[in-house]
Amino acid sequence: MQTIKKISNKISEITINNPAKPEEKSFWININNAGKDELDWLRKKFNFKLSHLQASSAKIMAQRSIIEKNEDYVFMVLRLPVLTDNKITSEEIDFFVNKDYLITLHDNKLKSLNDIFNLYKKGGDIPEIKHESVISLLYGILKRSMDGCFALLDANGAAIDKLEDAIFGHKAKIAAANIFALRLNIINTRKALQNHQNIIGSLLEYTAGFDPENGREPIEKIHEDAKTIWLNLESQKEIVEVLNSANESFMNYHISDIMKTLTIFSVIVFPLTLLAAIFGMNTVNGMPFMESTNGFWMIIIIMLFSSLGMLIFFKKKKWL
Repeated sequence: MQTIKKISNKISEITINNPAKPEEKSFWININNAGKDELDWLRKKFNFKLSHLQASSAKIMAQRSIIEKNEDYVFMVLRLPVLTDNKITSEEIDFFVNKDYLITLHDNKLKSLNDIFNLYKKGGDIPEIKHESVISLLYGILKRSMDGCFALLDANGAAIDKLEDAIFGHKAKIAAANIFALRLNIINTRKALQNHQNIIGSLLEYTAGFDPENGREPIEKIHEDAKTIWLNLESQKEIVEVLNSANESFMNYHISDIMKTLTIFSVIVFPLTLLAAIFGMNTVNGMPFMESTNGFWMIIIIMLFSSLGMLIFFKKKKWL
């Protein structure tokens, strides 16, 4: 059973009533685009550390995920990959976690968080949340976020399949562009998730006492998901590197084949050019075939035989 309260345009509070233990209440405060007023409200109500509040400002973007345990709460910053217009960027979500409350601050761009908040405040069925507690709610948010990461991995996998078709279909230019986009997406995803295993591991330790009966298992599942996602990212990174090497090999072979053709052509034409230059000299006296009636055709025949000789030479050398 939940009770919804609108504190301001940017702050919403959901009070969570536990049917099994009516005397125990917890709540979720969700803040969009936190500014000075919202941070002042948090400072007065909860007395959070100033450094944590400053890090949660919508004007400040953390460059890495962090977790810190204070005397009576856990502060956590997570960066999560988000796919926008076929490009993966990262978005930030900040958590203040206590056994009695969960506070989330974000810039309203994380669909997974918005979806679960809207479902929760409407009293909808959320499979990830098994019981009424802060840790179960935190697990639900993290689980939806991890599912979003798995969806990105699936998108990368589909892109890798298309890339293979382009490479082995000898579409080198298309493949090169796809490789660049895919490598950029994988790099951005890795940058967002590079420290998640350690963060979730610390969260498991820090929140162990918040819900002794049911709190450990769901966070352990998130920890396993973080490991699986990272292993898949490593695998995709290696596959893309191999495909990039294969594409470069195809391109180098194609370039070598073109250079070989041009070289053979230039060598065959060389004797023709040489003979044309010799017979084009102004030394008429003593120049063979110059006074002959069929001199022109005799020179042409010499040129043709010279080119034919070069072709026979290349063929014997198996260069053709």
